[in-house]
Amino acid sequence: MPASALALALAAAVVHAAWNLLLSSSKDVRSATAVAVAFGVLVFAPVAAVLWRLHASAIPYLAGSSAFETLYLLLLAGGYSVAAMSFIYPVARGSAPVVVLAVSAIALGTQVSLPAVVGVLVVAAGIVLVRESRLAVSPKNLLLALSVGASIAGYTLIDKHGVTHGNPIAYFEVVLAVTAVAYVGLAWRARGGAALRAAIRPSSLLAGIGVFGSYALALAALRLASAASVAAVRESSVVIATAVLAIGGREHVGPRRLLGALAVVAGIALISLG
Repeated sequence: MPASALALALAAAVVHAAWNLLLSSSKDVRSATAVAVAFGVLVFAPVAAVLWRLHASAIPYLAGSSAFETLYLLLLAGGYSVAAMSFIYPVARGSAPVVVLAVSAIALGTQVSLPAVVGVLVVAAGIVLVRESRLAVSPKNLLLALSVGASIAGYTLIDKHGVTHGNPIAYFEVVLAVTAVAYVGLAWRARGGAALRAAIRPSSLLAGIGVFGSYALALAALRLASAASVAAVRESSVVIATAVLAIGGREHVGPRRLLGALAVVAGIALISLG
């Protein structure tokens, strides 16, 4: 994995962990997510306009990515509403790179090096270890978390090819704009206008900048490295989020979770060799 792609993917992980921490602490996660996505589109619209370069050939990828992004946000907000971030986030992020790797190698015939394969699996295992072990796991919540991971894998695989048809910022501006219209419409119907207005808070607005910024960095990385390796490195955000929760006194980090964090670091090192 090129050093530039590694740096971009790691930066994406930091920003991703930040906006998930902000949204997961919201009283009304669904409304806060709607506000965040809409604000992210508005803030980056001028940047996308200046850097605009998008070919008509990108349309199928834009449609597919928007569908998976909308599903991802719906499942993620739903997950944070019924289960702890310490469970939903690691399982979702840990399963995503494994799905990406499997689809890339088996269905798409992408050549994946042995160090990269081992690295992705080590990252996934580490992320599962980082999950808070004391949390009760219901089959329903586990299925929900895995569904979030499958959605992440879906838009990652699509965007790996779609981003080559234009500028990454312009590409994601369209994807997120379509997603925002769909998600805000659904949130308005389910929660009402008053709930959305109440969710307009500094934390939601800041999260919106993070939603756009984190994936814009990931898209740039996807232009330089394989989808499986970028997806795996991005999931180091789980370790970052866990560290923040621990330092803030919200969660305890024991030997099991520390081992998971070290496994993620080791996996990223293997991926960088591939």
